[in-house]
Amino acid sequence: MSSSSGANEGLDRKLLAIASVVVLGAIMSILDTTVVNVAINTLARDFETELATIQWIVTGYTLALATVIPVTGWAADRFGTKRLYILAITLFVAGSALCGAAWSAESLIFFRVLQGLGGGMLMPAGMTILTRAAGPQRVGRVMAIIGVPMLLGPILGPILGGWLVDEASWRWIFFINLPIGVVAFLLALRILPKDKPEPGERFDTLGLALLSPGLALMIYGLAESASSGGFGSVEVWGTGLIGAALVVAFVFHALRTPHALIDLRLFKNRTFAAATGTLMLMIISVFGAMLLLPLYLQAVRGESAFDSGLLLAPQGIGAMIVMPIAGQLADRVGIAKLVLPGLTILLASTIGLTTLTGDTSYWTLSAILFVMGVGMGFTMMPLMTGALQTLRRIQIARASTTVNIIQQVGASIGTAVMSVILTVALRDRLGGPATEGSPEAGLGQTGANLPLEVRDIMAGAFTHTYWWAVALIVPAILAAFLLPFVKPEPVEDEGDPGDAAPVLMHA
Repeated sequence: MSSSSGANEGLDRKLLAIASVVVLGAIMSILDTTVVNVAINTLARDFETELATIQWIVTGYTLALATVIPVTGWAADRFGTKRLYILAITLFVAGSALCGAAWSAESLIFFRVLQGLGGGMLMPAGMTILTRAAGPQRVGRVMAIIGVPMLLGPILGPILGGWLVDEASWRWIFFINLPIGVVAFLLALRILPKDKPEPGERFDTLGLALLSPGLALMIYGLAESASSGGFGSVEVWGTGLIGAALVVAFVFHALRTPHALIDLRLFKNRTFAAATGTLMLMIISVFGAMLLLPLYLQAVRGESAFDSGLLLAPQGIGAMIVMPIAGQLADRVGIAKLVLPGLTILLASTIGLTTLTGDTSYWTLSAILFVMGVGMGFTMMPLMTGALQTLRRIQIARASTTVNIIQQVGASIGTAVMSVILTVALRDRLGGPATEGSPEAGLGQTGANLPLEVRDIMAGAFTHTYWWAVALIVPAILAAFLLPFVKPEPVEDEGDPGDAAPVLMHA
């Protein structure tokens, strides 16, 4: 389907069928990153290992994502998106089955890495398939479809994971992927359009050797910063520094290589650069802030993992209501007209979270979270739409890979930064070291057994951290003023594939 064919069309049955296949893959990938969190303590107990060890089932998965995502754009062009997507589903389902059958912490960590290799390819390959099928003039509407599981995953994941751990076994948080994966595999074979691989481009081996280890080391350092008590540990800043040096070396290499693993010439496109920059800043703030909510509900208020997931549901409801509207509008107006109000709503709702106390009404919290979901619905998918909207069809695979790398790195940075700020704030207010499993670390279900005065002190550490999240949203708002205020014109598929599309004029 050409980029112009969908200019004034709705979402036809064929496109919706393709979107359903991609959404199934997205559901597996995104739910899996959230359901595991509620089972960590259970896994540590069943395998008789320390929490610091079992947390590598999360870190190992993240490192696998960082390693494989950069390869996805080249592989999509070289072998075709359908083949790549089916391979990703196969790896993910096989990894899930092995994780559910794991016999030790070490085997589970290894199988999670295998699962992550498939999960890292699912989202960028799926985004490429959808964007190519829809064309740039309908990309906002299809992104709204895939955006629902992206925003509902962090809400439904803890609910589903808590229920499975309580009522069945931790193994079912992995086995549940099997039937979904089989259905997605069969539908992908039947529905996805036939591949048109482009084998002429040589693989950037040096780029892979620089970028994948660089991203993995940076994420490893960030992941270790929370458990190491901050960024002062040599293990944290040393690995982070080496990773950053490798990424910088990749940038110099990519700018001098015609067919680099990541096409940095995409950033010559002002809209792509502004959209990805704003997305990065927004994710650092919002995803980091989202991490704190389950900890607040469990550590300060004494709620179970399952009840915490239910209390977080208003955020997903707000996003679910708004996202289809934002998707329609993103295809008709300049995305700045959506993103700026969305970021302003996010700013206001995050300020609302700075008022939390040890006994804040859940009605108040629900209202704040609903408004936050509305802000995310008007922000995340329009930004992803804007990043891809002014690119040529041949650039979409590499651009989707770049957007997914930005999401992964941004979420890792936000999670690490907010975790460290919260840990230090709890230690300063409660005194003593923030050991794992203690109230000072913000872990465990301790709130119900603590007097209100102590819960208010702990809540103060959370509100202090939320003020940092507020401060991080401000640069995102400033960056959003560089986004287009008018609808972009359709982009032709002519010229050098490496050239960026023309820069848009702003109102």
